[in-house]
Amino acid sequence: MSSTELPSVPPTSVLPKAASVRVAEGERLRSVRLPGVTLTVRSRPPTRAGLQPALCVHGLGGSSQNWSALMAQLDGVVESEAVDLPGFGDSPPPDDGNYSITAHARAVIRHLDASGRGPVHLFGNSLGGAVCTRVAAVRPDLVRTLTLVSPALPELRIQRTAVPTGLLGMPGVAALFTRFTREWTAEQRVRGVMALCYGDPGRVTPEAFGYAVEELERRLRLPYFWDAMTRSARGLVNAYTLGGQHGLWRQAERVLAPTLLVYGGRDQLVGFRMAQRAARTFRDSRMLTLPNAGHVAMMEYPETVATAFRELLEETIGRGERGSRTESEAGPDTGVRPDTDLGPMPGTGTGVRPDADLVSRPDAGPESGSGTGSSSGAFSERAGGSAGSGS
Repeated sequence: MSSTELPSVPPTSVLPKAASVRVAEGERLRSVRLPGVTLTVRSRPPTRAGLQPALCVHGLGGSSQNWSALMAQLDGVVESEAVDLPGFGDSPPPDDGNYSITAHARAVIRHLDASGRGPVHLFGNSLGGAVCTRVAAVRPDLVRTLTLVSPALPELRIQRTAVPTGLLGMPGVAALFTRFTREWTAEQRVRGVMALCYGDPGRVTPEAFGYAVEELERRLRLPYFWDAMTRSARGLVNAYTLGGQHGLWRQAERVLAPTLLVYGGRDQLVGFRMAQRAARTFRDSRMLTLPNAGHVAMMEYPETVATAFRELLEETIGRGERGSRTESEAGPDTGVRPDTDLGPMPGTGTGVRPDADLVSRPDAGPESGSGTGSSSGAFSERAGGSAGSGS
């Protein structure tokens, strides 16, 4: 092992137990043991019987807490769960130390298979968006609808503000960063993250800021914190380089589920220009653009994102959920089947806020995605559109 590499992580069975994670009012936490991983799952008990299930997947450095605000907004609409990916939140590292997009997708699939909750309304943010895209492509039977908030799909022209996050996956960079920032307080680190991820950090309440500081202090005490961050960042970069049927854009073309795409105009990590490419690629998509939002719109504008999802849900119910199409309706067989065929394992309307722009046609407006569509909240269906990959 190079002197600049992170040290190996102790087996899960001997890891120290950190302080308890925060559980908001109305939430529950449980631990789920699956082959190769143990996942912590955050949930809200259903307010009534018969609600369809939903599962939320966070981004790099996040946790299931990133979805608490949106889950609360969806009470009475779906039965919500959010998962801590292996090595994040309160989930211990995976047994094999694999943090690739494929491995994260496999963990989500195993959870859904074991729980029997599928098909679910699947939500993903950033890295979680890439994970959910892969899950929806290879296991369409598990996904009822797909909602992607600033999904981390490959970009040829990466924003300069996103470069440090990508560099985190390079050997030795995390160790250098930890030495450079050794004297930084948790408050300073949280302010930096919020400045990067929020369109307007001033929207964060003092109470929420305090909770974020407490959570970061807890996670910094975990011996595998930087290892999980580094290897997951490396897994994302590796996924960007995959071609053929395992490429993320190619898999996006194969997604059958009705898809809601959410992009923030002030996103410093995922280029706003990617919104139009995504809308052309996902065959049954509709798009919500939030000019003042950053990278975590479900945290900044949970009411608006919830409204857009409710309209997606009403639309799919209104058409008899034909979005969950059979193979004969969906076209040729993708050739991808459960869990084991996830690709190579690289490296180890109404009530919409005025700042929301609900684009009525995915191909409307300039490539920059500045948003020229109607803000009435009406979505137009994009079924069977050609999935051009763009550039």
